[in-house]
Amino acid sequence: MKKKIVGILCLAMTVPMLATGCGKDDKVASKEDGIKIYIGTSIFDETLDPIKGGFSYGYPFINNALLKVNSDSKYVGDLAKDWKVSDDSLTYTFDLNKDVKFSDGSEFNAEDVVFTYETVKKNQADNENVDLTYLDSVKAIDDDTVEFKLSKPYSPFLDTTALLQIVPSDAYDSKTFDTQPIGTGAYKVAQYDSNQQIILNENENYFGKKPEIDKVTIVNMEPDSAFAAAKAGDLDLVMVGTNYADEKISNMHLEKLETMDVRNISLPVRKVSEEKNSEGKMVKVGNNVTSDIAVRKALSIGIDRKKIIENSSDGIGVPSVNFTDNLVWASTDTYEDNKVEEAKKLLDDAGWKVSKETGIREKDGQKCTFDLYASAGDTDRYNLCVAVAENAKDLGIDIKVKTATWDEIVTLQNTEAVIWGWGQYSPTVLSSLFKSDLFLTGGYDNSAGYSNPEVDSKIQEAISSNNQEEAIESWKEVQKLAEKDYTNLFIVNIEHCYFVNDNLDISLDTQIPHPHGHGTPVICNIADWKMK
Repeated sequence: MKKKIVGILCLAMTVPMLATGCGKDDKVASKEDGIKIYIGTSIFDETLDPIKGGFSYGYPFINNALLKVNSDSKYVGDLAKDWKVSDDSLTYTFDLNKDVKFSDGSEFNAEDVVFTYETVKKNQADNENVDLTYLDSVKAIDDDTVEFKLSKPYSPFLDTTALLQIVPSDAYDSKTFDTQPIGTGAYKVAQYDSNQQIILNENENYFGKKPEIDKVTIVNMEPDSAFAAAKAGDLDLVMVGTNYADEKISNMHLEKLETMDVRNISLPVRKVSEEKNSEGKMVKVGNNVTSDIAVRKALSIGIDRKKIIENSSDGIGVPSVNFTDNLVWASTDTYEDNKVEEAKKLLDDAGWKVSKETGIREKDGQKCTFDLYASAGDTDRYNLCVAVAENAKDLGIDIKVKTATWDEIVTLQNTEAVIWGWGQYSPTVLSSLFKSDLFLTGGYDNSAGYSNPEVDSKIQEAISSNNQEEAIESWKEVQKLAEKDYTNLFIVNIEHCYFVNDNLDISLDTQIPHPHGHGTPVICNIADWKMK
């Protein structure tokens, strides 16, 4: 057993929030004050503990994973300097970087990797973001080498090693790490004031390049209050929704950052019926309008995504008909939209005729109308839904936009259209969207009720592939097949918006395409930030 000194971080007395913020006439952060930023509230709502899923989308500033994603969406070494996969794809071997220390001064080695993975596997219910179902065993070959054995080939395992950050085996404490994890990253948590602020200080033991900004304070505020604080000169970076993008803040500029965060509307593909869910209960499923592929395809080719984005978010975002092409596994197939006449003919041929009285199409007494739900309180999604509904009127399709809580959406998702946000590095998201046996199993998986044996077969082929290149081709084939059925109406690859102090450089060159979750992703490269 390694001998480690368990460092207990003592909380200093809480300081008044923003008291040392830079004023309008003094925008250059001092070494003592550092910078203050608002990146939304999710970082306060969730644990910081990697064992429980903290920062599993890859923000290695407190803890590091074996691999990380670079600005080209490719995996590169982080705590590992090299890795190899056996021909049968059952064995993954990682060579670790030497002379790496945790923020408490203890040495990092293979034992910490083994401990982290074994602890997550034993407590899988506590970490829904990192799936270790296929992990059979993990062992330290020596201090600098770790070996993983899988029970069966699972090509997304490489994605997993970039999601799970490593904790120290001798210093880990489940309760303490929720707010004060010990890690190998560029920063350490110096102070955590619940629902107020997190103060990060430079980790003097960091194995990488020393960050130029010694102190970062992350504040917890309501969005409107955060924007007001930025206008007052008290914040150096503030996350904003697209509804704020036209605003002006003295000594700050707007950055619209690339993402893989898409907005898509699930369209139930089954006719109204009742089926048993995973608990054996009979539940209502399906929708008699969206179950018609003519309706789904007409919407996909007939709406004007560019106009929708202009009307809902002042043009901020990139029109998308599928997942974005900044992912190696994503489909690059595309098609033109705004083909109104072609969409109308498609509906006409399918028997959906325009009513002279209402302008809404009807077929066999069924009006071409359906409800579309956005999560309550999400202004951006609601505005996007309204813009889609307005655009669909040109096709004679009536979409009624409504809001509901996520708990309510779970009960509605199998019968009504819902706007979703998806975006991650792992291609397993495609399983979540399209795998037939996930329907009615709980959560948000396959809410459209899609079932296609060819797609299921390709998903399994991709997952079990013993070659990453072949797996990628299979994932692309999954999308090519599923796209023919138009189960999801993809609208926009959104851009994440932040007002940034003119004197703060957030290193755009090393920003990674942001995954889903507006706010937190901007700190993916916080160790590279500097004051101009």
